[in-house]
Amino acid sequence: MRRDHGYPPITEWWKMKRKLQKQFIPPTYEENNFTKLQNHRQRLTTVEDYINEFYLLSSQVTTYESEVQKDCIKVLQKKFPESTRVGRLEGMLLEAKGSWGDAQKTYTRLLEDSPLDQVILKRRVAVAKAQGDTSEAIECLNKYLEIFMADHDAWRELAEIYVSLQMYKQAAFCYEELILCQPTVPLHHLTYADLLYTLGGLENLQTAKKYYASTIDLTGGKNTRALYGICLLLSLNFISQCSMAMGQLIKGGRNKEDKDSSELQSLAATALEKDYSKRAPNKLSLLTATLKNMKL
Repeated sequence: MRRDHGYPPITEWWKMKRKLQKQFIPPTYEENNFTKLQNHRQRLTTVEDYINEFYLLSSQVTTYESEVQKDCIKVLQKKFPESTRVGRLEGMLLEAKGSWGDAQKTYTRLLEDSPLDQVILKRRVAVAKAQGDTSEAIECLNKYLEIFMADHDAWRELAEIYVSLQMYKQAAFCYEELILCQPTVPLHHLTYADLLYTLGGLENLQTAKKYYASTIDLTGGKNTRALYGICLLLSLNFISQCSMAMGQLIKGGRNKEDKDSSELQSLAATALEKDYSKRAPNKLSLLTATLKNMKL
């Protein structure tokens, strides 16, 4: 439409944003909402409702582009001078400005009064990550998890950091804890199996096979990635590479293992072919060729 009127297309976000604001937002929008914010009173509502309504009004004001943010903090500090929640907001404001050192000082001061505040402890991790200080982020997360061992989000965050640093053994430990916390989540089993596969070694690969199998069980046989994992682990190429190590096992146990593996391999290949025939029939020939290359 702009081209039809002889104007060049808008290619920068800030220009598009300004154009949309001019077209759809009234000129007095921020002023009106700021007036509501300034006149906001608790009255007969609870403190929780007061704070939630304050957040709603704050979100309707472009606080990230003006000094309103500071004014919001001042209003809250006056209303709740000893509030830890207001202190957290102050720290987050400093984070938004990129004042990482001041934000850390604010959180450290708050932790002196509330050493077990989960939100503040997590904000310290966020500040460390924002600064690119992965060592500090790992240290903070490990200290946090010594206290809040059942926080699965923190375990997953720590695992992701370890994976980004190629510290797969440590990441695998995190997923072991996640499986203990949430044993019915297929993604934890699948990722743990992937990590063990990446680490390599006979014991790790055998364990990876079990967790790929548990992923398939938990998803009703519909996890394509886990099915491929089983096929890769049980391909003849894998067996030949591990044949020397397998010789260390007891003969009777190895025969039973080979029989179970053969059945599992056949079931996984069949499930993949069935899945592809339904969802991607045009790629079934590619799958067949892949399985053939795996000697399945």
